[in-house]
Amino acid sequence: MDELVARACDLIAIPSTADRPDQLKRAVDLVLDGVGPGFEIRRFESRGKPSALVHPPGSEQFRVILNAHLDVVPGSAEQFAPRVDGDRLLGRGAHDMKVAALVMAEVFRELALRLDIPIALQLVTDEEVGGADGTAHQIAEGVRGDFVVIGEQSRLRIVNESRGLAHVRLTADGRAAHAAYPWLGDNALVAVAEGVARLLRRYPVPEAEVWRTTVNVARFDTPNQAVNQVPDRAGAWLDVRFPAEDGDFAGRTAEEIAAHLGAIAGVPAVVEALGHPHHADPESVEVGLLRAAAREVGFSGDLLAKHGAADGRHYSAVGVDAVIFGPGGDGQHSADEWADLTTIKPYGDALRSFLRALEAAPRGREPGSLAADRR
Repeated sequence: MDELVARACDLIAIPSTADRPDQLKRAVDLVLDGVGPGFEIRRFESRGKPSALVHPPGSEQFRVILNAHLDVVPGSAEQFAPRVDGDRLLGRGAHDMKVAALVMAEVFRELALRLDIPIALQLVTDEEVGGADGTAHQIAEGVRGDFVVIGEQSRLRIVNESRGLAHVRLTADGRAAHAAYPWLGDNALVAVAEGVARLLRRYPVPEAEVWRTTVNVARFDTPNQAVNQVPDRAGAWLDVRFPAEDGDFAGRTAEEIAAHLGAIAGVPAVVEALGHPHHADPESVEVGLLRAAAREVGFSGDLLAKHGAADGRHYSAVGVDAVIFGPGGDGQHSADEWADLTTIKPYGDALRSFLRALEAAPRGREPGSLAADRR
C-alpha cells in the first residue's frame, strides 16, 4: 500500500489537463513504467491526446479491457500537491481516477501473462473532454473487447447504465433598433430566452434526483455591446442528459434531436456534441461475476445508474458491454477531492477475483441459478 500511495502521489503531481499534451504523455509514461516489460504496447495519438493499449504479445482480441483515464480537470497548484490525511489521499485526480488507474495497472501486470484469457490495459487522456481522441479513437482503430471495466469511482458498486448527453446551441436572429424605440426592433435575446423557457417547461429542473431527461442552461450570449440597443443576434448553450428510455433522444441522430428541441423552443437548435446512453446487460456472466467479486471483499456489489457520462458510451455504441467499477472517495472536480485508501486493497482484490473467475466462465447470459442468486 505504501508503494502504491507513493506512486499515486507522483501521478497526482502531474498536471495532466487537456491543454498540456506534454503532461498527458508524462502521465501515460509513468503508468507504463510501472507495468514493466514483457508486454506489447500500442501507442495512439489523436489531436494531441496520447493513449496506449497494453497487452500480452500476439493478442488481438480481448476478453476484458481495463480502461483508465489519466487526464484531470484543471485545478489550483495546491491541488497538484497530494497529501495523505488519515485514510484519505487528497489531490486533483485522486478520486477521478488516478489511484484506480494504478491499481488496474498493478492487477494487469500481475495477471495478464498468467491468465488463460487475453486481457488488455487501456490508458487514455481525454475522458474529461469527451473521450473522442482516446477511447473512441482506439475503437475506431479497431480495438475491441468482449467486456470493459472502467475504473471510475463507484465504491465497488457496478455502474451498468448512464445517461446520454447532448450539448446544444440555440440561436436567434432579430432586428437591431434603439432601445428607446423597441417596437422598431426584434429582440433576439428575448427570443432565445423564451425558447429556453419553453424547453424548461417541457423538461423542468428536478427538485431531487430523478432518472429522466434534464436540461441545464449553461450560458446566454449576444454580440450586442450597447445597453441602449436591441440585440439582433443571441444564443444559449444547453447541456441535455437523457436516459435510454427517452425515445426523443436515444437512438436519434444529432439532426433529429436538434429538430426536436428547435420545435419546442421555437428557435433554431444545433447539437454540437452527442453521446448516447451507456448500458451493460445486468444479467451477463461478466456483471454477475464482478458483483460476486465485490461481495467477496465485503462490499455490496449493487448495480448503480449514473447521471454523468463516461467512456463506456463509446463501447455501447459498438455493441460492447462496459461497466464502471472503481474504489471509493469523494469530491471529484472539487478543491477537496480525495480517494478512500481503505477501499484500495479490496478493489484490487475484487479485480483479481473477477478475472480469475472469468477464466472458467461461459460467455453470454448467466444460467438461471446465478441470476436468481443475484436477485
